[in-house]
Amino acid sequence: MASRDARRALLDVYDGALPMVYGYLLSRCGQPAVAEDLTGETFLAAAAAVRRPDPPPVSVPWLVGVARHKLVDHWRRQGREDRGRAVLGDEEVEEDPFDACLDALVARAALEQLAPDHRAALTLRYVDDLPVPEVAALMGRTVHATEGLLVRARRALRRAYGDHPQEVPGD
Repeated sequence: MASRDARRALLDVYDGALPMVYGYLLSRCGQPAVAEDLTGETFLAAAAAVRRPDPPPVSVPWLVGVARHKLVDHWRRQGREDRGRAVLGDEEVEEDPFDACLDALVARAALEQLAPDHRAALTLRYVDDLPVPEVAALMGRTVHATEGLLVRARRALRRAYGDHPQEVPGD
């Protein structure tokens, strides 16, 4: 009977949760098609979860948590694909300091240039404001490895910022 109640709860929350889940994913990945796919995966996973004998309590925060996991899984898949295709080069990239005047579009473009594991770590840590141990758990890494990953990801983000022309307001 609990499974039936959970199914009903998912149907009841679906209309209100759909734009929230999609908005959450779109704001983090910046690609409507990917956000749509991940939203579908989120609700499919939720439907499977509420069919289990001991279903979780259904709510919008729970669905956003499922979406977060789907996004991390997407970044992992993308990272594996990128590594499979990658041809490593030894280019030296000069690090530029962060520019306080960067707008959201430049920041998103720079973030999209990063490797998926860097993008995932930075998004989970600084956009979702999760503590490092939670980021580590979501990414399947140790806390120490995640701290190192965040250091490298911040360095890569600084380099990516330097690749974008920046306009300073008032110039």
